[in-house]
Amino acid sequence: MSDWYEVTLRSFLYLITLLIMTRIIGKKQLSELSLFEYISGITMGSIAGEVILGLDGNIFHGVLAIGIFGIVTVLVDILTMKSKKMRELIDGRATVLIKDGKIMEDNLKKEKYTIDELTSLLRQKDVFRVADVEFAVLEPKGDLSVLLKREKQPLTPKDMNMLVAEEKEPHTVIMDGAILDEPLSASGKTRKWLTQELDKLGVTLDNVFFAQIDSYGELTIDIYNDKLKVASPVQRPLLLAMMKKCQADLELFALSTNSEQAKQMYNKNAEKLTECIRRCKPFLTS
Repeated sequence: MSDWYEVTLRSFLYLITLLIMTRIIGKKQLSELSLFEYISGITMGSIAGEVILGLDGNIFHGVLAIGIFGIVTVLVDILTMKSKKMRELIDGRATVLIKDGKIMEDNLKKEKYTIDELTSLLRQKDVFRVADVEFAVLEPKGDLSVLLKREKQPLTPKDMNMLVAEEKEPHTVIMDGAILDEPLSASGKTRKWLTQELDKLGVTLDNVFFAQIDSYGELTIDIYNDKLKVASPVQRPLLLAMMKKCQADLELFALSTNSEQAKQMYNKNAEKLTECIRRCKPFLTS
C-alpha cells in the first residue's frame, strides 16, 4: 500500500474516531474546558496526528489510545457530576480576587496573576475602576465573575417600578425563501396568516430571505434586495392610538353633556380606560 493512500485512509479513520469520541464526551468539549478536558482533548488530537503520519505503527493502536482517553474523560465527567470533592480535585476551586472592593493580593499571587492581568479581565467585563467592584471571583475555568457595588449597577425597570412586556423566544418561520412549518405552528400561526401578513407588507415569499414572529405575534422580515425598504408592523401603535382616542372621546362626552349621571359614567369609564392604557403601554410601545 502506497504511503499517500495509507495517510488518506488513516486521516479519514481518525477523523471519524475523533468525531465519535467528541459526540460521546458531549458539547462541553466545544465550550469552555476544564483543565482535565483541555489536557484530554490536546492528547487525543496529538495521538491522532502522530499515528496518521507514523506509517510504521499499528493503525488500531491509535484508535485504542483515543478510545481510552475518551472513555476516561466521560467517566471523570460522571464522577465530577456526582461528587463535589471530585469536582474540586479535577477542576479546582473558585478564587476570590476582590472582596468588599479590596484586591486580595495573596490570592492573586496564588493564581499567578499580575495586577495588569486582573485589570485586563475587569475591562473585558466593562469595568475600568477597581473601586467600583464589590466582589470578583476567578472561576475554575478561568473566567472572572464580577459583582459591581450597588450604586454602580445599571438601573433596571424593576428599580424604577416600571411595567415591561414579557419577552419570549422569537420563531423563525421563513429561511432562504422557504416556510418552516414547525416553528410556524409553534407560534400559533398558519400559512394563510403568513401569506396575508406578507401581502400587507407588499412582498412575496420568493423575495423573503429571513422572517421571524416575535412574542407579540408580529412578523418581521429581511428581503434579498437590501436596497428596498419594508414597512414596519403598525398593529400595536395603531391599537394604542385607538385606545387613547377612545379615552379622549369619553372625556369630551363628559364635558359636553348636561346630565350629571351621564357625566359621572363617562368620567368613570375614561379613568378605567386610562388605567388600561397605562398597563398595556409597555406591550404596545416596546
